[in-house]
Amino acid sequence: MDFKNLLLESSNGIAKLTVNRPDKLNALNHETLSELARAFDAIEADALVRVLVVTGSGEKAFVAGADINELVAMQSAMQAKDLAFFGQQVFGRLEKMSKPSIAMVNGFALGGGCELALACTLRTASKSARFGLPEVSLGIIPGYGGTQRLARIAGPGVAREWVLTGDMIGAEEAWRVGVVNRLFAPEELKEGTWKLAETILSRGPTALRLALETIRRGLNMSQQEGEIIESDMFGLASTTEDMRQRMQAFLDKSKKK
Repeated sequence: MDFKNLLLESSNGIAKLTVNRPDKLNALNHETLSELARAFDAIEADALVRVLVVTGSGEKAFVAGADINELVAMQSAMQAKDLAFFGQQVFGRLEKMSKPSIAMVNGFALGGGCELALACTLRTASKSARFGLPEVSLGIIPGYGGTQRLARIAGPGVAREWVLTGDMIGAEEAWRVGVVNRLFAPEELKEGTWKLAETILSRGPTALRLALETIRRGLNMSQQEGEIIESDMFGLASTTEDMRQRMQAFLDKSKKK
């Protein structure tokens, strides 16, 4: 696909999507958000892609936030609300994708960049990366789903602290509170992220899709209701040819020991 602000490449089942505005620290303007929406749709539709890695171009930033030049030009509450709703819809496409996604955070993940990372299934980070939702320092609040996703991922206490202070958070603290899944030295980030992606890639494709849907749907209902969904999805997974082949391979391997 033809993009101005993104780079999209794929190989051996893994797609890499890079926000490519290094001179702007990969800030998300409206054009970039629109391109992300198209890219997410294309990746969802591509049967050859089973895992997505999202990252930023250059050594300084994953995505340093929204484009302040666009934010300062907003003239009305409705214009601002429409922008927030658009960003929420774009990141919602990523969150609801049937394929696992990994945010590979190589630098600053602030504001909209932090929200982009939170919309991914998992997050890896360099130890030099920095996270944060600094919107209150600009007189606004996070608008692309950050208040909701952070509270669900790390708990309401962490969400309140990050949002109300607007402080920049180091990668090790982000890992400690559960925002980051795996932490790497800067020079090991890509290799470590790809090993994680390849591990996921080696698992049952239908099982992965059903597991993602089960977790996502269960977050919005009681545990009892979630367990009903879980048993339904377990039943669906048990009917697949992939399940039969994988279980038979496990049994065959066990017999050889």
